[in-house]
Amino acid sequence: MVIEFTHNDKKHKADLSDPIDISIPLSADPKTASAWYVDPMKIEPVRMGDWVGDVKQGGSVNFKNIFFNPHGNGTHTECVGHISNEDYSINQSLKKFFFLAKLVSIAPEKIEDDFVITKAQLGKLEDGIEAIIIRTLPNDDSKKQRQYSNSNPPYIHHDATEYIRKSGIKHLLIDLPSVDKEKDEGKLLAHKAFWNYPAAPVLDATITEFIYVPEIIKDGICLLNIQIASFENDASPSKPVLYQLV
Repeated sequence: MVIEFTHNDKKHKADLSDPIDISIPLSADPKTASAWYVDPMKIEPVRMGDWVGDVKQGGSVNFKNIFFNPHGNGTHTECVGHISNEDYSINQSLKKFFFLAKLVSIAPEKIEDDFVITKAQLGKLEDGIEAIIIRTLPNDDSKKQRQYSNSNPPYIHHDATEYIRKSGIKHLLIDLPSVDKEKDEGKLLAHKAFWNYPAAPVLDATITEFIYVPEIIKDGICLLNIQIASFENDASPSKPVLYQLV
């Protein structure tokens, strides 16, 4: 199904019959990508006396509890509540779900002992773009199983996230566990620059981490749909979906 939509007085077409899911699924498989020293997600049947919520174990239905950390287990979308003293939830912060986005592939630069995505590498960010999706290079599906804890992964320089915010972009997506350096003494410079916290927080801006963008989609402008669960929490597991323009 091809739809036509108008954004900033310019018409676009997108093929909704060919979605490209760029999320990493939440899974109890210990090989699923994780970060921040969290345990793998757990899925356990509810037990009440002799009754068990597992059909395979004789229960009438599957009725299970799930234990996970949204920041460490799989793709997630977060709001400024992730770093603020004030309580902000992703469910209240994200009220629109379709955005005109730009996908860029970047090989982080070696700076001393780190690999960093810099402002210069982002290039020109076109007027009217609402989201930026960063695919780091090299790129392969091993990212879906990578264990990032204590590995000093690449991150984004705070000058770059400030540039993104000042360009009018409200939604930043990346295939890393964080926009910030793993061990930064709690400075969170990239998060703070993107949300302009604490000076004048941008409450409707989001960061989505732990995505995986397959090679099937090329760099350029696309239509993005961010799907979340309605968690009243700073972050939610999410399913960002891309649609190529036609």
